[in-house]
Amino acid sequence: MQQTLEERSAGPLQKGAKLIVLPMNIRFYILRRIALLIPTLVGLSILTFSIARIVPGDPVGLAAGPRATEEIKEAFRREFGLDQPLPIQYINYMTGLFRGDWGESLYTRRSVIGDLRVFWPATLELTTAAVVIATLLGVPAGVISAMYRNRLPDHVARVLSLFFVSFPSFWLAMIFQTWFARDLGLFPIGKRLPVLVSPPAPTTGLFLIDSLVQLDIETFLISLRHLFIPALVLSFGAFASITRITRASMVEALEKDFVRMERAIGIPYRVIIFKYVLRNALIATITVISLNFGWLMAGAILIETIFDWPGLGLYAVEASLSLDFQPIMGIAILYGVVFSVVNILTDIVYGILDPRIRYG
Repeated sequence: MQQTLEERSAGPLQKGAKLIVLPMNIRFYILRRIALLIPTLVGLSILTFSIARIVPGDPVGLAAGPRATEEIKEAFRREFGLDQPLPIQYINYMTGLFRGDWGESLYTRRSVIGDLRVFWPATLELTTAAVVIATLLGVPAGVISAMYRNRLPDHVARVLSLFFVSFPSFWLAMIFQTWFARDLGLFPIGKRLPVLVSPPAPTTGLFLIDSLVQLDIETFLISLRHLFIPALVLSFGAFASITRITRASMVEALEKDFVRMERAIGIPYRVIIFKYVLRNALIATITVISLNFGWLMAGAILIETIFDWPGLGLYAVEASLSLDFQPIMGIAILYGVVFSVVNILTDIVYGILDPRIRYG
């Protein structure tokens, strides 16, 4: 039977989708991935617990103070269960973890889960903004670079990608602080809000969303000005990788037979690019975006320290300097959960972009 024009121009994704009649079992797939998350977190907890115990130093001595006697230090160890054998300590920690008790900080005596609720939204907001900026800049740059391959736009995009991936983020952060904050006065130099501005009532902990929910446009704009430069600097590395992988995927897709056929039958070039080629190329781009989300979140420590951003990175630095292993273990487990959840969501997006993908 002769194919219609629509069938011939649909590309491999749409044609492949008609060959599969079995329904997607996304719900079973998500439950299976969540079940696999448990042994992953157990292995992560064993690794972080072991590293925290073999790191040189005396966290109890730092928490008790320089003038603490051995009796006071021993009382600290008994209070936090550090006088028990390591297997018992680990069992107690995991039991509390599944109960929602992630332990207490040796140094501040605050609940770790409470601190994570305070600092986690700041890092999430910063990382999400950085990924959004990198995606909004990187995907169009990769598409333009592929459309004008080996011409001026392509060379400009490749040079920018190489520049941003080569220079250290702390150097770029200080340069942007100097230019935009000190010299031009366009943006603040750090923090989430000025000292005299009260944060919005915490609904999600994300200042942009909370201020919009409460229709507080002034606080929203102030939060956006404080967020822009740290998020922009954090996004540079992700922008480079997204641009390069989008360009490579687009170039590969443009050389497919279905593209030549679509051009031969008269479909406009821009329609081919944005309706068919880009959709095929986005599979690899989505993978890089999801990986960059995890990398940026883990790598935000330096940016948060430079911009005095009160997130998990700054919290982790303070805990590390005082050898406070309970917060460090909590942060590591939280990052493990985030990585796993992002991977699950990415796999679901694959099925939306490519109907041939099925979950078993």
